[in-house]
Amino acid sequence: MTGYFISFEGGEGSGKTTQIKKLVAWLAAHRLAERTLVTREPGGTASAEAVRDLLVKGAADRWLPATEAMLMSASRHEHVENVLRPALSTGKIILCDRYNDSTRIYQGVVGGVSHDAIEALNRLACGDLEPDLTILLDMDVETGLDRANHRNTAENRFESKGTAFHQRVRSGFLDLAADAPTRFAVVDAGRDPETIHKDIVDLVETRLKAAQVLT
Repeated sequence: MTGYFISFEGGEGSGKTTQIKKLVAWLAAHRLAERTLVTREPGGTASAEAVRDLLVKGAADRWLPATEAMLMSASRHEHVENVLRPALSTGKIILCDRYNDSTRIYQGVVGGVSHDAIEALNRLACGDLEPDLTILLDMDVETGLDRANHRNTAENRFESKGTAFHQRVRSGFLDLAADAPTRFAVVDAGRDPETIHKDIVDLVETRLKAAQVLT
C-alpha cells in the first residue's frame, strides 16, 4: 500500500482542527478509517508533547526565535522517526496539523532565523520527508485571532504575539505557497465550514486517486 502525507497549515484560528475532523469523517465513509492517522506538531509523541508544552504556553517572549526553531525541530525529529515514517511505510494516510512549513514561517520568515539555518534544521529533523499535499487555510488575521482568543486553553503563547506578527505569518505562508504550487493548495478559510470542507474533499479526492490511494 502507498501512504500519503497531508499537512494542514495556516494562521491561528484558521480552522485546521475543524477541517481535519471533517476530513477524517469523509475518509471513514470511504472505508479508509483504519488507514487514517491524525497527528500534530509540535507533538505527536509523548516526548514531543512535552516539548510542545514549553513552546505553546507562557509569555510571548519566553524564547528567542532560534531557540524556538531548535525546540520545534527536536520535537519534529521525534515525530518523524517514531510516527510519520513508520505510518507511511504501512500505507497510512496522515493528516498532520502543522509541519515544517510552520517553522519556515514562524521562526524563519517572521522570527528572523536565516533561511539556511532553518533548512539545515529541517534536514536534520526530517531528512527528505515532505508532505505530498499541504493545505493552507488562509483567512483574515483579525478574525482568526478573535476565534483563537475565545478558546478556553492555556496554549495561547503564539496568539499573544500580536496582530502585526500574524499579518507577517499570513504573508509568509502565501509567499511559500506561491513558490511551491504543486505541493500547496490555498483554501479560503473565511467561509462557512461546510463549504470549506467541500473544497478540501474535492482536492483530496483528486490527489488520492492520482496517487492510487483511493479508487
